[in-house]
Amino acid sequence: MTFNFLSPVSDVVLAQNELLLPQTLGKKLKIHTKAHGLPDLDNVKIAIIGVLENRNDVNYIGAEVNLDAIRTVFYNLYPGNWHTNLADLGDILKGDSVEDTYFALRTTITILLEKKIIPIILGGSQDLTYPIYRAYDSIAPMVNVVNVDSNFDLGDSTQPIKNNSYLGKIILEQPYNLFNYSTIGYQTYFNSQEEIDLMEKLYFEAYRLGEVSNAINLVEPVMRDAHIVSVDLKVIKASEVSKPQKYSPNGFDGKEICTIARYAGISNKVGSFGIYEYQNAAEDHVTAMLVAQIMWYFIEGVNCRVSENVLDDTVNYQKFNVLIDDDELVFYKSNKTGRWWIEIPFLPDVNNKLKKHTLLPCTYEDYTEAMQGKIPERWYKAYKKNTY
Repeated sequence: MTFNFLSPVSDVVLAQNELLLPQTLGKKLKIHTKAHGLPDLDNVKIAIIGVLENRNDVNYIGAEVNLDAIRTVFYNLYPGNWHTNLADLGDILKGDSVEDTYFALRTTITILLEKKIIPIILGGSQDLTYPIYRAYDSIAPMVNVVNVDSNFDLGDSTQPIKNNSYLGKIILEQPYNLFNYSTIGYQTYFNSQEEIDLMEKLYFEAYRLGEVSNAINLVEPVMRDAHIVSVDLKVIKASEVSKPQKYSPNGFDGKEICTIARYAGISNKVGSFGIYEYQNAAEDHVTAMLVAQIMWYFIEGVNCRVSENVLDDTVNYQKFNVLIDDDELVFYKSNKTGRWWIEIPFLPDVNNKLKKHTLLPCTYEDYTEAMQGKIPERWYKAYKKNTY
């Protein structure tokens, strides 16, 4: 299989890249160009892909997606002390239909996942999360999706897919590969009570904006268990972005969204990271710079990954058993990183989604609360999802 659907990075970006200092990211990336074609992907760990598709945006009125400003700013940044090789594979253009674009994106992501390359996807409307999820059909039997968004994006599953309703299609369409869905940064007044109730009924996780802003470390265990991370730029407060991007006076600030991106990068499970709903406009340097910095922090996180396998390594971990009524909760703590997990038991007599004992990332606070007789909510929801 080859990358037949990718168009080269624009000549405008490449011309500006020629003027950069040799230490900048633009000089260290492997870039898909018209003159030289696709770069060699041997030893490449992270690949940037633009997707110029936004026709399923509920507010679509013909605007085109252009990512040149983001690339120009990103190329100007300096890398950290990184050991991973990066590539920019260019853009997937709009197909004759949105379904054609979906097919091109799904095919491209599947190839990258098979090559163990992490794609950073720049969009385009957030419904592009759906074909990325479908790219995992042959990769992972169960998939966890994290949506950094002010909305749940459940929508009306009986209607055609839109950027505010793609989750309904993910939940209802076979094969049923979704194990968990988490929303980080939701704002209650943007979500109906019916949607909030449905999130609870499905045992999905939802973290309010204020909750995360008050304790940003809540995001780390959620990201540690994620395969797909989808960021809607509307989750960022209006004061942090330029005019075309302004959505709400409340939202994450630049520091918070970059911290969340770094947590996603650190996670060993995260195999794709997408940033969506970018509204390009002339002289919009601030939003482009923020997106570039979100990408930078995700890459920084990937470079800080530490391989850990608790169940196979009994030397570098401590095990704690906590009794709560009739339940025995088993916690593990890594001596290497200080991270915590809680065991989800395998139940042989029920219809398990999980086929063996598995570990759910958690926090030290989950352990201390369990010691006081309180069952961690993340464990309860994962346990219930495993048995219904």
